[in-house]
Amino acid sequence: MASNAIDQTRRMLSLVTYLRERPGAHVSDVARAFGITEDELISDLDVLPLCGTSFRGGDLLDIDTDGDRIWWHNPDDVAAPMRLAADEATALLVAARAVSTLPGLRESDRQALVRATAKLETAAGENAGASARLSVTFESEGGVFADVDRAISERRRLWLRYYSPARDELTEREVDPIRLFAVGHTYMEAWCYLSEARRTFRLDRVAEIRIMDEPSSPPEVELRDLSEGLVQPAAEDPEVVIEVGPGGRWVAEYYPHDSAEELADGGLRITLRTPDPTSLRRLALRLGGDGHIVSPADLADSARLAAREALAAYDKHDEHDKHPGGAYDRQEQGR
Repeated sequence: MASNAIDQTRRMLSLVTYLRERPGAHVSDVARAFGITEDELISDLDVLPLCGTSFRGGDLLDIDTDGDRIWWHNPDDVAAPMRLAADEATALLVAARAVSTLPGLRESDRQALVRATAKLETAAGENAGASARLSVTFESEGGVFADVDRAISERRRLWLRYYSPARDELTEREVDPIRLFAVGHTYMEAWCYLSEARRTFRLDRVAEIRIMDEPSSPPEVELRDLSEGLVQPAAEDPEVVIEVGPGGRWVAEYYPHDSAEELADGGLRITLRTPDPTSLRRLALRLGGDGHIVSPADLADSARLAAREALAAYDKHDEHDKHPGGAYDRQEQGR
């Protein structure tokens, strides 16, 4: 079953209570109880030790596993009533109010959050006053996340305007969402009707999104194992080396790569692998003076040729503007 970030958060909250009541529980039993695989459970257990009762990083959950059984070493510490400092209460209240305004949030979740916020305000006492003078506005990715999560929950299709950096263009497409996940950035895996294939979309590249009335019915697909990263090039994929100056460092963020070595001028030497190296020629054109393809040599040569052809086309266009010809031009010459 496809899982999303909100489902995982709910599961982990329940997991804390479950483990407290069952010290030394077997991994297989816990996974079966929550309807997940043992690998998914271990992934949750890797995150739980980063959680605790203090925003400042203290009192973290001391939970570990030997692969067979799960041990929680400090349940009594975590069970103590939580005490929020003024800044912690303010941060939590501001965040709760902001999340409750997210577009696409399920109404039942919104109402539950409003009730929880009201209880927190009562518990915070005078500390709640400072939070009322602060507000947070989410950027577009927050709204996109909420719409995708809602579409998954309600099994509805999505319409997108999506930016593809490889082609440097915006496309419109309809997709049936499968799951949300985070690997550095937040992504949606979906069946794309434009490509007629499964595709992965980065949420911060969604320019516009709309939940449609059509039901979502993605084909049954085996979910990819993302433990080794989002993009896992095959060993036989050709290696490409690109050098960029300071103005081209964004390439290392937008393109999955094997390595990014710092250069003396503040740029990067980026090594990546791709089954279709020719798709990077457009990247070379976008970089202009901010970078170039180093290898393979034939790809570097084709990128330079494409750049010369583009410049020639601009020169021809400029020449046409200077001497457009036609009736208007002849009329101007007769004056």
